[in-house]
Amino acid sequence: MDRAAAGRTLRVAAAALLASLGCAAGVAAAELKIATVAPDGSHWMQEMRAGAAEIKTRTDGRVSLKFYPGGVMGTDSQVLRKIRVNQLQGGAFTAGGLGDRYVGLNLYGIPLLFRSLEEVDAVRARLDPKLMAGLEQAGFVSFGFVEGGFANLFANEPIRSVDQMRRKKVWVPDGDEISFLAMQELGLSPVTLPVTDVLTGLQTGLIEITFASPVVALVLQWHTKVKYVTRLPVSYSFGVLAIEKQAFDHLSAEDQKAVREVMTRTMSGLDHEARAENEHAYETLLKAGLKPVEVSIGDVDAWRHTIERLYPQIRTRADIDAQLFDEVQATLAEYRKAHP
Repeated sequence: MDRAAAGRTLRVAAAALLASLGCAAGVAAAELKIATVAPDGSHWMQEMRAGAAEIKTRTDGRVSLKFYPGGVMGTDSQVLRKIRVNQLQGGAFTAGGLGDRYVGLNLYGIPLLFRSLEEVDAVRARLDPKLMAGLEQAGFVSFGFVEGGFANLFANEPIRSVDQMRRKKVWVPDGDEISFLAMQELGLSPVTLPVTDVLTGLQTGLIEITFASPVVALVLQWHTKVKYVTRLPVSYSFGVLAIEKQAFDHLSAEDQKAVREVMTRTMSGLDHEARAENEHAYETLLKAGLKPVEVSIGDVDAWRHTIERLYPQIRTRADIDAQLFDEVQATLAEYRKAHP
């Protein structure tokens, strides 16, 4: 073989090698590290891990999801900081936990906004797709929301009225400035703590009243530090599984499709199961010894009217999307007119 032919052969071999390396890089394994406060072994974690196993199979091992359960990665704000430095690629957040990244997520949690779960369904049917699109524009890919349900009041004394709450230290989630404002308007003294510190706060007396759905109170063991539960639709909560868009965009189009399909189905399943799970959790709380407390409709209406007077102020806040706020109110008005 002459030198020219040998050179051509080497160039062809080098090109083939570079091409093969390029293909290998294109299918390099991607590990998405995701934090959550959900305890290991919980139903949520079981479903998430089942979804992760299916994704790994469908992508031939190119995409794996590694979960850090039990709040070991810290609060929502700490998880966001770790995502910013690429220590994590995603998290399971409360809606308020992502509210500073996309203010549309703050809408559903306005205290006493909804009067029934049927109203929630009407609003979510119209607004959920818009919130997911807005969140993706803000830099996070989500796969649907999972209902947390209505937060109830948990305390060591029966709470039937606002007057009984005024002498107590009432918990407000860290960063939930709208609930803080509403409680101040009701004449209460809110105490701000991250979710991960509530159990200790109840144990030490730092807080005396907390809000949570039955499932959250049960899973996070808050019910072990209180004696009474007041069943009242205080505020509606939901969870968001979100992956940083930049990390998600590094996946191939085929792998993105697989992740979206599997996790959307998984989140939808959890969302549909949530309502029945909350009912079951409430019964479990009563069997564990918590005593139910009722409030009068008149008291609830008075609380609601007090907060509704804040709506003009809430609508103009920087952490509220005014256009979406108006759409929520319009949807509720339509539903209430059709279902008086």
